[in-house]
Order: sequence, then structure tokens, then C-alpha cells
Amino acid sequence: MRVAALYDVHAMPWALEAVLRDLDADAVVIGGDFLGGPCEAETVALIRSLDATVLRGNAENDDPWGSTLPLAATLDDVVYCHATPTDNLPLTTAATPDEAVAETFAGVTGTVVIGHSHHQFDRRVGALRVVNAGSVGMPYEGEVAAFWALVEDGEPRFRRTPIDVERAVAAIRASGWAGGEEFIAENLLQAPDRDEAIAVLESRR
Repeated sequence: MRVAALYDVHAMPWALEAVLRDLDADAVVIGGDFLGGPCEAETVALIRSLDATVLRGNAENDDPWGSTLPLAATLDDVVYCHATPTDNLPLTTAATPDEAVAETFAGVTGTVVIGHSHHQFDRRVGALRVVNAGSVGMPYEGEVAAFWALVEDGEPRFRRTPIDVERAVAAIRASGWAGGEEFIAENLLQAPDRDEAIAVLESRR
């Protein structure tokens, strides 16, 4: 079974569209935080048009539809969740100490695919494997693209899809979104530095 894990779209439908054109999968998981960005209505409409398993991230906690979504789902013996299977807020990064990862995922074994911290990593702590699929719409990878994962027969593989940056910039500006120019400057005209982002996230953990 081939499962496309698409996380942290952050209301960037153009990035999601690019990934959808790029993938060949038997199932799609939208792993939360599809809200929290420039074009929420368009993103929700696109997601609801898909035959996908849609999970609740922290950005959906107060949304009428998003708040009804499950925190986790299991496909082909792999657990998919935004942050942990029972809570969509705990942070795990590539630099989180093993003992903290074990505590966050206490009682969980096998492969868990998460998002929330916007960068891809593959961590093993004892019988637990935590894989971050990356972010489709707001990656902290040092590159402007859509980052996601394809899980084939239970084995995650990282993917990256180019996006049309000029189209995204023009659409965000046309949307009138209050945070548009800041988002454009920090996430589209340049890419957030991966190491700096991880350090900031760890300081908040």
C-alpha cells in the first residue's frame, strides 16, 4: 500500500495542488494544520474534494469542521497523527533528546508519522520510530518547495515537490490576507533556515 502523507499545508492550496499532481498513491492522509495561512476556504474545499483521511492539527482545534476530525488514524500498521496520537500540540524535532521523545510517545511502538514541526526527520528510539513527513505549505528546510512523505508498505520515504512561487506570491497578495507580506517574505522569497528553525522550536518545547 502506498500512502501519501501530506502535512502542514497551512492554507497554501497551490502547494497542495502541486503535490497532488506529483503523487501516485493508494491513499492520502492530510495530517493536520491545513488551516492557518492565506487561503483557508480554498484549501478546505480542495481537501474536502479528496478521498482522503483528514486529521486534526492544532490549527483546526477551534474550527467548526476541523475540530470534529480525529487526532490519529492507522493505515497499513502505520500510525498517522499531527503531533502525537492523543495530543496535537507536543513538539518533536530532529534535535529532541531521545528520552524526551520516549516520554512524549510513552506506550507507543512501531512507526508513527507526524508533522507539526515542519521539517523532515526519521528518529528511532527503542521500539518506536517517529518520522516527520515535512510541511507542504510552510517547510523549515532551507528550500522553497513542498515537502511530504510517501509510505510504501509501511516504509516512509521523503519527497519534495517544486511549487510555482510566483503564482503563490501573486495569489496571497490578491487574497488580502493580513499576514500576507510577512508570510511571503519569510517563506516564499526566501526559505527558513532548517537549523535555526529547529533551535527555535526546541526552545519552545
